[in-house]
Amino acid sequence: MPDFDLAEHPHRRYNPLTGEWVLVSPHRAKRPWQGQEEEQSCDTRPEYDPGCYLCPTNTRAGGEQNPDYGSTFVFNNDFGALQAETPEGAYVLGDLIRAESERGICRVICFSPRHDLTLADMEPEDIRKVVDLWQREYAELGSKDFINYVQIFENKGSIMGCSNPHPHGQIWAQSTVPVEPAKETKQQHLYFEHHHRSLLADYLKLELETRERVVAENEHFVALVPFWAVWPFETIVISKRHFQHIGQMGEEEKNGYSQIIKTVTATYDRVFGVSFPYSSGIHQSPTDGQEYPGWHFHMHFYPPLLRSATVKKFMVGYEMMGNPQRDITPEAAADMLRSLVR
Repeated sequence: MPDFDLAEHPHRRYNPLTGEWVLVSPHRAKRPWQGQEEEQSCDTRPEYDPGCYLCPTNTRAGGEQNPDYGSTFVFNNDFGALQAETPEGAYVLGDLIRAESERGICRVICFSPRHDLTLADMEPEDIRKVVDLWQREYAELGSKDFINYVQIFENKGSIMGCSNPHPHGQIWAQSTVPVEPAKETKQQHLYFEHHHRSLLADYLKLELETRERVVAENEHFVALVPFWAVWPFETIVISKRHFQHIGQMGEEEKNGYSQIIKTVTATYDRVFGVSFPYSSGIHQSPTDGQEYPGWHFHMHFYPPLLRSATVKKFMVGYEMMGNPQRDITPEAAADMLRSLVR
C-alpha cells in the first residue's frame, strides 16, 4: 500500500466549527465533465436602471419610493421572511410534531447607489461605509428584546438565487439562533471551556504557520481556504484579534476588514474572468444578553463555481443523503486564489 497522501487519496476532513465532516476525493478532479453548464450571463449594466427597485428614487414593489441616496441605504424588506408582529404561539401534536412562532425583522442593505457595481468593483473606503452600516444595524437590531441573533449576508449572482443585480445584501434578525450559528456557538463554547482559548485563534495560528491555505492577510484579518472547506473556492475571513461581534470592531479594524473584503471578492473575479457568484455571511455572537467568550468573529464565502465560469458544484445525491463532498483539495484552491491576489 502507498503512503497516504492528502493530495491524492480520498479522505474525510473534520470541521471543528460545526462538528461535521466533509469527504475529499482529489482524484475525481481529473474526471471529464459532461454535466450541466450554466449560461454565462452578460454583466454589462448601466450605472442607473429605471426599472430597478433598488436604485435611488425608484419605487419598490411594496410602493415605497427610495430616497436619492448617495452611498448606502437600508430599509425593511417589503416581503420579509420574518415579521416583528408575529404573535407568540405553538402547535404541538404528540412528541413528534411541533411548530413554534418566530418573530423577526428582515432588512435590505444597498451597498452603493450605482447599479453597475459589486463589492469587488468598489473602493475600500466605500466598502467601509457598508461595514459601518452593518455595525449600526447589528447594534440597533440586537438591542431589541425579541431579537437574539442578527444574520448579515449577501447572495451575489443569479446562480445563487439573487433576483436583482444591484449591489445589495440582507439582514435577517430573529428570536432564535439559526442552525449554523447554533452549531458554531456550541463548538466554540466547548473548545473555550476546555482550552480557555478561542478555537479560531488557535486554528488561525496553525494556518499562519503552514501558510498552505492562506490566500491574503493584512494587519487585522486573514482570508484563507479552510481545511474543511466544502465549496470549491470557499474562503473564511478571520479576525486576528479575538472579539465576538462586529460591534466590538475598532476603526482601524474596520479599515482592514473593508480591505480584505475587497481583496477576496476582486480575487474571485479573476478566477474565471467573470463576476464571481457567491453567498457570504458574517458569523458572530448571539444578541441574547449572554456572555460568549469563546465566540470569534468571522465571515464565510461560499462560491458555487467549480471548473469554469459555466460549471458549478451541485449539492446532490451523496451530499444530500450522506455528507458534503469535494474534489479539488482546499490546498489546490488556495494556491490558485493566492496566485491571483493583487
